[in-house]
Amino acid sequence: MKTCLILDDYQDAARHFADWDRLRDRVAVTALRETITDPDALVARIGAAEILVIMRERTPFPAALLARLPRLELLVTSGMRNAAIDLAAAERQGVTVCGTASHPAPPAELTWALILALARRVVPESAALRAGGPWQSSVGTDLAGARLGIVGLGKIGTRIARVARAFDMEVAAWSPNLTDARAAAAGVRRAPSKEALLAESDVVTLHLVLSEATRGIIGAEDLARMKPSSFLVNTARAGLVDQAALVRALAENRIAGAGLDVFETEPLPTDSPFRTLPNVLALPHLGYVSEANYRTYFAEAVEDIEAWLGGAPVRVLG
Repeated sequence: MKTCLILDDYQDAARHFADWDRLRDRVAVTALRETITDPDALVARIGAAEILVIMRERTPFPAALLARLPRLELLVTSGMRNAAIDLAAAERQGVTVCGTASHPAPPAELTWALILALARRVVPESAALRAGGPWQSSVGTDLAGARLGIVGLGKIGTRIARVARAFDMEVAAWSPNLTDARAAAAGVRRAPSKEALLAESDVVTLHLVLSEATRGIIGAEDLARMKPSSFLVNTARAGLVDQAALVRALAENRIAGAGLDVFETEPLPTDSPFRTLPNVLALPHLGYVSEANYRTYFAEAVEDIEAWLGGAPVRVLG
């Protein structure tokens, strides 16, 4: 019988969103809730498993780790893209890597939760009310008539644009390869440059795939171009933004605030300034965490394992 471990199951949710009993006679399945960051402890805990199911990039699988897992045969990740897996090393080692579908609606919805909460000061006003503080202590920012700048107009960015129009916002988009035709198809204006988009927007939201080309695409000079009254929202990947520059911009109030769902190190270290800066609304990477996505991730993980056991793996990455 094969051994399967589900890693980083923070909410103890994996067993509730799929029928793992379908594997009962062939695979022993165990879910692990804790995150193990020490490489030696991680190898000791997962080294005996032939099958691993992982969630996004919660635990990276570089070549060095894969080399210490000689028993590993199948690695299943949520989504069809995971930059934290060394696919070439997995292939050399004979490890099959499979993925699952992922829905764009949940991260788009969370992006709007952050935008609305920042604009209307939802968190500080709610905290003051609960603490018996002043009744109304801030003045909200209007979205109607404001300018939304979308960096990356893919599936998620297009959804963001559709909602923005319902709020009567002016919407522009930019990405390195965005064309006028694609922007027009999404009902938005293509900004002539990244610099122009940042300078004119009241809210900037990021929806690019992280790659060598896009890493650090928002740097110190870019943040300096933003309005002091503007908000930056990032539910994509932390590496898109120079994190040290963002901390400085927020600490010096050079932008009004940031809504962040992604960080370079996750879980976020306890001493991170993003935990304490008063103009930051930070969430623990919840963009993809929804019932619909979890049902898809884990149900298709079971399907991936079944197909692999049958000798015909599906949704293979690489």
